Amino acid sequence: MPDTPAPPGPLTQVAPPTPPVPLAALMARDDLALRQLAGPAGPDVVIQWAHASEMADPYPYLLGGELLLTAGVHIPRDAPAGYFDDYVARIVAAGGAALGFGVAPLHDTVPPALTAACDARGLPLLEVPPRTTFAKVARAVWQLVAQSRTAELRRVTEAQQSLAAAASRPDPVPSVLRQLAQRLTGLAVLYGPDGTRIAAAGREPAQEVGTALAGLAAVVRPGPGGRTGPGGRTGAGAAPGPGAGAGGPYAPSSAADTVAGSHLAAYALGAGQGFVLGVASPRREPGDHTIASVAAVLLSLLTGEHQSGTSAARSAALVRMLLGASAEDVAALLGQGPWTVVHARPEHRPADAVAASALGAALGSALVDLTEGSGTVRVLLPAEREAVRQPGWTLGVSAAVQPREWPAADTQAARALARARATRAPLVRHGDRPGLGDLVPAKEAAAHARAVLAPLAAHPALTETLRAWLSLHGSWDRTAVALAVHRNTVRQRIARCAALLAADLDDPDVRMELWFALRHGG
Repeated sequence: MPDTPAPPGPLTQVAPPTPPVPLAALMARDDLALRQLAGPAGPDVVIQWAHASEMADPYPYLLGGELLLTAGVHIPRDAPAGYFDDYVARIVAAGGAALGFGVAPLHDTVPPALTAACDARGLPLLEVPPRTTFAKVARAVWQLVAQSRTAELRRVTEAQQSLAAAASRPDPVPSVLRQLAQRLTGLAVLYGPDGTRIAAAGREPAQEVGTALAGLAAVVRPGPGGRTGPGGRTGAGAAPGPGAGAGGPYAPSSAADTVAGSHLAAYALGAGQGFVLGVASPRREPGDHTIASVAAVLLSLLTGEHQSGTSAARSAALVRMLLGASAEDVAALLGQGPWTVVHARPEHRPADAVAASALGAALGSALVDLTEGSGTVRVLLPAEREAVRQPGWTLGVSAAVQPREWPAADTQAARALARARATRAPLVRHGDRPGLGDLVPAKEAAAHARAVLAPLAAHPALTETLRAWLSLHGSWDRTAVALAVHRNTVRQRIARCAALLAADLDDPDVRMELWFALRHGG
């Protein structure tokens, strides 16, 4: 039966449940001198607290997980063996984790019938020596609980920090999944709205476990027109297979199950968009739900649309432009101008749609385009939100322009990005400093540029190569990198430019005049 944990909360420091303490850790305390007489031992035997009681029936006073301490005051004289069996059975029924029997002041030894009953019921039985008070045992338990809780809080805090750092990488979704799988020593999967696996990290479990995890994800995925909610318990037999809308109109926000020794959990992401985080791990620690919940919050932000304006307004702007409206007419729907255009490329791997969305969120705009094939992400950014360096990205930023100048700004950003990549700078802005060309009237500068560059007008590839080569001080290698071509191609194109222009490109005066022309008309 998959159960439904509390839904993921906000990305804040959340205290995990109090972790249990291995009974072996208590037995290892030399100052207590405890001795185990019966019942199972090993790292899987744990206790959560200590409680002393001399009631013949302690059941009503136990919460579960206790080390119950007793001096045997409740044991009648000449008690039959059945008394001890009933006593131990009630402790086990109440969820007691272990029994500690003090051999002072009433009993010199632990009654053999009690030892036999504990062995028969699988309840660990400890002998507490006369010099060890129950208060001392209880204090030792609380000390161990405090140490365990501190360690678990540290683990959760470190996991939160590493997950947040992973979310800021150029490949945020795979990075978060990898970090989550590492922290939980298991598998982390992002399922799409249709139930397909979008991304995964960690060791793949058995096929049976993978199928069960996909089914659990379907339990929390909202149905058509539905939404996630607190929900209740959902039977495993009733869980539908993977697919969009399998969870019904009021699916739970999270669910858990255990299959073939693997602990499974699924978390619905976002506001009913259909993305689901699935986790499978060989064991379940107290803080695992908290760690997975943090990852779910981060993935919700990464897979959701960043709302710098309403999606309806953006859709309206797109429709109006498709139907013939100018950029100036639709700009008001998108926000206040002026605008800058940002071109960006990740440093170490191709960009994907999720990474592009995450970059837009980091810059403060939902107007993001991933150019297929080129790996370049373009962002239309209100000029009031200054583009700043982004770890793992190389950025080229245009000048601030009005909507009618968006195409020119797009070209500026592309050239700035090419220069940034060639010079290995994390960010290059177009026109950072004013030049002497600003003293020449724009129309006259443009006319002069057209005349100078006329021989290259029919060869845009030559013009762009000349621009990159001059901007990079005649470096063949860096120009090749900026244009993504071979260095011999650059040499051939520059030689062709020199021939068409009938100019000596080694002459600094010629280079200066050509650069002026390219800046103002090329």
